Amino acid sequence: MDDTGTVVAFWILAAITVGAALGVVVVRNLIHAVVFLILTFVSVAGLYITLSADFVAVAQILIYAGAVSVLILFAIVLTPRGDRGNQETFLRLPALLLALLVAFTLGYVAIDTSWTISDREGFEETASVIGESLLDKYVLPFEIASVLLLVAMMGAIVLVRPEGATEDAE
Repeated sequence: MDDTGTVVAFWILAAITVGAALGVVVVRNLIHAVVFLILTFVSVAGLYITLSADFVAVAQILIYAGAVSVLILFAIVLTPRGDRGNQETFLRLPALLLALLVAFTLGYVAIDTSWTISDREGFEETASVIGESLLDKYVLPFEIASVLLLVAMMGAIVLVRPEGATEDAE
């Protein structure tokens, strides 16, 4: 990150990421929280792009902003209507204390760490090596994972299907 444009883009994307993450926590509407979560995923992908991690950015968009977000939206839509708002809970104070502890720990580590920058070459392009590995050496685990995810999605659909629903209404 040598040029000014990249640094400015990084800090703008970092601010959007933190703001969207806070939006996920603060909003009461579940659908709005998912929209903020998608914005968080996309802005994290932008951060990866500013850090020259192109493959991780594309994976972030495809897996998290695409698949996981759609899965969460399907889960919300397919569950009974009920009350989709965030309700008050007795765990609010312990969650706040835990969040403060995590924030203090991260702050301490950020201040205590020596953030020296080494003079090294840029990263090598790894997308082609990963693609070749997925289609050669790891093709069987990759296919098993895809079948497992398909079965899990079909099971979720069967679980939320109303009782007595038939396949074909004659």
